[in-house]
Amino acid sequence: MKQITFYLDFISPYAYLAFEELPRALQGLSYSVRYKPVFLGGLLKHNAVLGPAEVPPKRHWIYRHVQWLAQRQGVALEFPATHPFNPLGLLRLAIATQSEGLPNRYVCETLFQHVWQGGADAADAARLHAVTTSLAPGRNPGDDSVKAQLKAHSDEAIAQGVFGVPSFEVDGKVFWGLDALPMLRACLEGDAWFTDHDADMRWNAVQTLPSGIPLRKP
Repeated sequence: MKQITFYLDFISPYAYLAFEELPRALQGLSYSVRYKPVFLGGLLKHNAVLGPAEVPPKRHWIYRHVQWLAQRQGVALEFPATHPFNPLGLLRLAIATQSEGLPNRYVCETLFQHVWQGGADAADAARLHAVTTSLAPGRNPGDDSVKAQLKAHSDEAIAQGVFGVPSFEVDGKVFWGLDALPMLRACLEGDAWFTDHDADMRWNAVQTLPSGIPLRKP
């Protein structure tokens, strides 16, 4: 059985759609999933890039695109009253529900629906209090230990080469984005692209490909 680490932030509509699609995309395969909340803003800052919603034309396109994808997947999606918003309260709540900071699928589903269904303010204090009461975390989401675990998850993601969400790590390989799910499935199935004698060279060679323009370094 393969173990997948799913790095997510509830602020991301693509992470929400990937969360909903994952069971269908990997149907019939033997795997387990660890859900690791990370702070997308921290990943973006580390890599010195703007968030998708910080570039107005890109923001408009993404919002159109995810609505179309949701309709195609049969997933209920309605934008929160304000987006982007500060997701730290939701991330810390997710972390606080489990001793190692690994929320289960029910917790993640509840928090994704809190954001992406109903059209309310995802960061509203009263709503955050209500969903906290509903999930009844074993720790106070405001505790320093919870904040430290969220940072540790984000630092781990960066060390793995994660630069955005959703990202899926398996056997040291990172797959980014909703549209990477077919590639992830192929990897889990043992597709020859991942297993033949050139597989490791093929995967790693892109890291040494020369660039004709200066690249920003984290």
